[in-house]
Amino acid sequence: MGRTSSRDRMNNEINAGSMADIAFLLLIFFLVTTTILEDKGILVKLPPWSDEEPDITKLNKRNVYSVLVNAQNQLLVRGEQKKIDDLREDTKMFIDNPQKREDLAESPNKAIVSLKNDRGTKYKAYLEVYNEIQAAYNELRDEEARRKYGKPYSQLNRDQRKAVRDKYPLIISEAEPTAFGEES
Repeated sequence: MGRTSSRDRMNNEINAGSMADIAFLLLIFFLVTTTILEDKGILVKLPPWSDEEPDITKLNKRNVYSVLVNAQNQLLVRGEQKKIDDLREDTKMFIDNPQKREDLAESPNKAIVSLKNDRGTKYKAYLEVYNEIQAAYNELRDEEARRKYGKPYSQLNRDQRKAVRDKYPLIISEAEPTAFGEES
């Protein structure tokens, strides 16, 4: 048997000096090539920024459809408690006002849906209410497109869509949320 010297033992080591460099390069590679998905949220077109004072006009109460979602996720529509299942049809009735009632909007382009929620409102309830209001406008636009052009709104060209949107403009006013449990 041969003897092993300390010099032979040193030759059996693995040089790990470049391992940190390789790990660092792999980390950078994965950070650069990985895509991070972002939630889209609600797509809302905001009004353009203006330094001018807003025009304070007295709104005709008849043209405002106020929807309040309280901290218990209950709906209060124009002072009356409603179910979310009835919101879409009631909103359509308010905007279109086919019977020309005095308590509903004068015309679709004067109708304003005012949405207000409480800070304690669950996000799911807020989205359900917002979706129902949006769906009411979508259904009105689709009905108008079928009546006027004989095809659904999604199949109209740009000019036809604009004409339908001009008759039924989406006007949703969102008020600042109230403090938790405060309803006013």
